[in-house]
Amino acid sequence: MRAATTTRGWLPAARLLAACCCALLVAGCGQPGPHFNNIDITGADYGKDFHLTDQTGKPRSLADFRGKVVVLFFGYTHCPDVCPITMAELAQVVKRLGDDGKRVQVLFVTLDPARDTGQLLAQYVPAFDPGFIGLYADETTTLETAKDFHVFYQKQPGKTPDSYSLDHTAATYVYDPQGRLRLFVRYDQDASERHSTELIEDLKTLLAGR
Repeated sequence: MRAATTTRGWLPAARLLAACCCALLVAGCGQPGPHFNNIDITGADYGKDFHLTDQTGKPRSLADFRGKVVVLFFGYTHCPDVCPITMAELAQVVKRLGDDGKRVQVLFVTLDPARDTGQLLAQYVPAFDPGFIGLYADETTTLETAKDFHVFYQKQPGKTPDSYSLDHTAATYVYDPQGRLRLFVRYDQDASERHSTELIEDLKTLLAGR
C-alpha cells in the first residue's frame, strides 16, 4: 500500500507550502484576521474556481455554492486509505456541527476520471453523507484543475491495467461563504478527535462571517 504523497510529490508540496506562507504574509499586512487552527491561505492566488460536472451530470462551479462554506477534497474512489478516511472524518465533522452542518458543502473531486464515472461517484460519495457531492471532468480538465490547486497526482501500475493506484496530494481546501479560498487542511492519518475538533472550530469561524 502506497502513501498518499511519494518523494516525487515533495516538490509540488513544497511549492504549495511556500504559497501558503506568502498568503500569510499578505494577510498580515492588513487588519488582524481570525485565528485558525489549520493553515490560513486567505489571499492565495490559486484555486479561485473550478468548472466540473457533478454525479448527476450537472455542470458545477464555485458560484453554485455561494452562501455556504465549501470543503473541497481531491481523491479517487479506489483509494484504499487516505480518501475514505478523509471523507469519513468530514462526514463526522458535518454531523457534529448540527444545524450549522447544513451550511457546509463537501465536494469530492476525482483525480481518476477514467474509472470514476458519474454513476460510480453517485454511489461512493453520498455513502459518507447524502449531502456530499462528487465532481469529475475529462482527463485534460482534471489535470488543469489539479494544477490550478497545486495538487500532485500520478498513476502507479497495478497487477492489471485497471488496478492502478494514484499517488496524490492529501489535503483539503476550505472556502468561506463568499467564495474565497481560506484554509489548507493537512491530512490526518488517524482522523483524530483533536484534528476534527480543530476543523470544526475553523468552520464555525468561517460560518460566523470572519
